[in-house]
Amino acid sequence: MMEQLSIREDYKTKYGFNEDVQTIFSTNKGINEEVINKISSRKKESQWLKEFRLKALKAFFSKSMPQWGADLNRINFDDIIYYLDPLSKKSASNWKDVPEKIKNTFERLGIPEAERKFLSGVGAQFDSEMAYHKIREDLEKQGVIFVDPDMGLSKYKNIFRKWFGKIVPILDNKFAALNSAFFSGGSFIYVPPNIKVALPLQAYFRINSESVGQFERTLIIVDKNAELTYIEGCTAPSYSKDSLHSAVVELVALEGAKLRYITLQNWSDNVYNLVTKRAFAYKNARVEWIDANLGAKVTMKYPSVYMMEPGASADILSIAYAGKNQHQDTGGKAVHYAPNTTSRIISKSVSKDGGRGSYRGLVEVRKGCTGVKSTVRCDALLLDELSRSDTYPTMKIEEEDATISHEAYVGKIGEEQLFYLMSKGLTEQEAMAMIVLGFVSEFTKTLPMEYAIEFNKLIELNMEGAVG
Repeated sequence: MMEQLSIREDYKTKYGFNEDVQTIFSTNKGINEEVINKISSRKKESQWLKEFRLKALKAFFSKSMPQWGADLNRINFDDIIYYLDPLSKKSASNWKDVPEKIKNTFERLGIPEAERKFLSGVGAQFDSEMAYHKIREDLEKQGVIFVDPDMGLSKYKNIFRKWFGKIVPILDNKFAALNSAFFSGGSFIYVPPNIKVALPLQAYFRINSESVGQFERTLIIVDKNAELTYIEGCTAPSYSKDSLHSAVVELVALEGAKLRYITLQNWSDNVYNLVTKRAFAYKNARVEWIDANLGAKVTMKYPSVYMMEPGASADILSIAYAGKNQHQDTGGKAVHYAPNTTSRIISKSVSKDGGRGSYRGLVEVRKGCTGVKSTVRCDALLLDELSRSDTYPTMKIEEEDATISHEAYVGKIGEEQLFYLMSKGLTEQEAMAMIVLGFVSEFTKTLPMEYAIEFNKLIELNMEGAVG
């Protein structure tokens, strides 16, 4: 028992704390044009961008709430603060210039240490704004861009506007429209042709305040034959009132490019996590989504790859852990717009204490896209009789010359497995945790070592109380 309390206290110390940070500027609760006017004025935005936001707000109101997937009917959009700025200076490039309490938050989360040891650059967002953005000087000299969207729009307008809102249009879905109306913070990355960024870039998103909506926007463009790995992390302290996280991620992998996008989500259990993530992969390009979903009250997230030209490939690996009062509705989408393209979707979910894990996926092959190969596998592990797993696969195959396979598995931890491990001296809880870690090892193996260790610790934390 003492060991369990120690694990949980360590978690609260590292993730579940909040800092009493003074707000410099905040809009009132509620969703209306006045909020957009205030955000746009605060950011000194162009008329084009303000009109973009207003158009998105109209689209949000015009679209009905999704009635499939997780239950979203309890979201009170008028009880959310859509913009909260704790900063007098945005996106400092020197760690010393970050406000002390915000700096303390990210230091407790290990962000500067990670930057020094094994990252090419870091962005850190606190509520609605980026507090810090820094990339290694050698990469900057090679033309690699890593800034927030505000800087992307002002300093790199031509390349930014070419792709912004093109991968995920305003009208794509209700929450893409919501993000487009209120987006703030996030990352804009451009990797020039033939440049291979050896170490990852990382952005970390922290919701610190109560009843806040965080709407970061990420746009990544990897040019011809270039390579990039990008990692995002997410945390928030627990409050009695719900918060909303609704991000949009747009990826572009041009000819021969390789782009790996890793997410380690660890939201508190009062966060609605509703995200649209999409990539366009061009000739011989490869996009990998590696997506871990822990925490949050509700998650709805389906990373997708549209293979636009021959030779493009997609690899989507999604892991979800659903505990008490949690619904993880996750999966992936592979859309084949060109012949001789390949995709793989692997989804794994673990449910305990009445949690619900759902796989929701799509494989689409357009007419004329010959030589397509696609594999889908979704596995679920239930840790008790109260928990639930669902599978909602969709296949739209318009071409006969395609090889498509789908496999699904739902299982429970067997008594024989537990007995064997316990005979080696493990407690029942330790034995269950080991089995779960083995179940998700396919995901863990894809991570840099430091992140794999952290992910395993989070799994062990979530296993507390899984027995009895």
